[in-house]
Amino acid sequence: MQYAVIAEAYEKIEATTKRLEMTDLLVNLLKNTPKEVIDRVVYLTQGRIYPDFVSIEIGVAERLAIKALVKASGRRESEVEEDLKKSGDLGITAQKFMTSKRQLTFAHQPLTVEKVYETFDKMAQTSGSGAVDLKLALLAGLLSAASPKEARYIIRTVTGNLRLGIADMTVLDALAIAYGGGKEARELVERAYNVSSDLGRVAKVVVEKGLEGLEKFEVLVGEPIRPMLAERLSSPEEILEKLSGKCAAEYKYDGERIQAHKKGDEVTLFSRRLETISNQYPDAVELFKRCVKARNAILEGECVAINPDTGEMRPFQELMHRRRKYEIKQAIEDYPVSLFMFDVLYADGQDLTLKPYPVRRKMLEKVVQEGDRVKIANSIITANAGELEKFFLEAIEDGCEGLVCKSIAKDSVYQAGARGWLWIKYKRDYKSEMTDTVDLVIVGAFHGRGKRAGTYGAVLLATYNAEIDTFETVTKCGTGFSDEDLAKLPKMMQKHVIQHKQPRVNSTLEADVWFEPVVGIEVLGAEITLSPIHTCAMNVVRKGGGLAIRFPRFTGNYRLDKSAEDATASTEIVEMYRNQLKKMAET
Repeated sequence: MQYAVIAEAYEKIEATTKRLEMTDLLVNLLKNTPKEVIDRVVYLTQGRIYPDFVSIEIGVAERLAIKALVKASGRRESEVEEDLKKSGDLGITAQKFMTSKRQLTFAHQPLTVEKVYETFDKMAQTSGSGAVDLKLALLAGLLSAASPKEARYIIRTVTGNLRLGIADMTVLDALAIAYGGGKEARELVERAYNVSSDLGRVAKVVVEKGLEGLEKFEVLVGEPIRPMLAERLSSPEEILEKLSGKCAAEYKYDGERIQAHKKGDEVTLFSRRLETISNQYPDAVELFKRCVKARNAILEGECVAINPDTGEMRPFQELMHRRRKYEIKQAIEDYPVSLFMFDVLYADGQDLTLKPYPVRRKMLEKVVQEGDRVKIANSIITANAGELEKFFLEAIEDGCEGLVCKSIAKDSVYQAGARGWLWIKYKRDYKSEMTDTVDLVIVGAFHGRGKRAGTYGAVLLATYNAEIDTFETVTKCGTGFSDEDLAKLPKMMQKHVIQHKQPRVNSTLEADVWFEPVVGIEVLGAEITLSPIHTCAMNVVRKGGGLAIRFPRFTGNYRLDKSAEDATASTEIVEMYRNQLKKMAET
């Protein structure tokens, strides 16, 4: 398959502001992709060469990419840098300079997807002495053989900035339409993705084996399952009513959620964002090896920092000292951890994701051998609101955030990759008006004035609506940013700048600068109000209006540990608003 086919499709996708048109263009690309390379085309369209959880990246910094472009185009480095300042996009600069280069060269062998992918792979696998020079030579060779348009997307891919605006959910829609017979196959395609986190493997299976292959799709140890997420409510009575009068309540520990995969004596830990974090927690790896009796298993739990002298749990902020590349040995001594396991998703050949919660809990108790630093999450089953409140207070007293209340009904399966009412968070600070922070995604910005001239005066923030895979604006925020934040923001957001509103963003406001919805920040507001201009939960509470957060303030916390789709959901804002109204009525 010629790489030019991909580049042509990418250009059309990038140009559209219409979501349906974007999906149609992607469907057309996938239909015209030979089955032998379908997985590679899907990975490339995601802007990578392997699934997220495989810790292999092409690893080309912008400076090295500039040098490769200089070598391939025959232009001076100063010329490239000057043009880059104007364009703000090295891909556009590459296309411009390779256009003039192309006019001076003779016919060349067309680049294929296989050639581009294999070269990217060589670059990613290169390490040690001479690695930089080899990467430079490989990239320059690729650019020399590329058409100007191909050069644009090659450069963007290697620097990790493809700018297509295609999310994983869009790819799933396109696969369902292209190879599943229509959108009705979406649920099956999405289920396969949610239990594998590997769009390339899903594409390969549906292309080669059809829907029957997806029906037999297997959970594999080593491929992280996308985590199940919880909704939130603010009282025991509401929770029990929502969970049919009875539930299991577990401590919500103040740690880092991990998914541990054990294959014989090998253990890999994944974060909630599916990043491999085994290197940060080698002691947790050893604990898991010793305490899990199943030979092959996938378990979920919380990794919590503890005081080794008292055994007391430390707050999440202290655990974050463990997320470092260097001096891990010292960090292990300073911030030891305990594991609190709360679910088992696979054990010795048995996929447990489709089993109800009580079955999974029994299996968890069977496969985990508790010790001083490995425990099963503290839990009760109750139908009594008073008992649930008492257990909640005990959790707070023990240093936890609150509870996660879980359905024990027959349909209480593990909803991989979904946020639903089978799990409900109950946290102390949900009980008063906007004392709880929310995690919002930066989708746009407005130029600053006066003292803020030259930077952003405010950012446009959005919640996530999972039902329609859309980011919905909920507030503009310009308060709480330090001078350092204001200087850092434009640089941090530069690689996510796009020329028009991203198709997955629903906004009636016109921002001065638009971004891909990638970066999240933590915000605290005064209250939630009806809004005629913001699109969060549009028409849900009142026809013709959405919801907005008033007087928002940035807390200083960038939520780089979460993906954009893990941001506060629009449905959560609705619940917070309704709970706020109830409290006002009571007073």
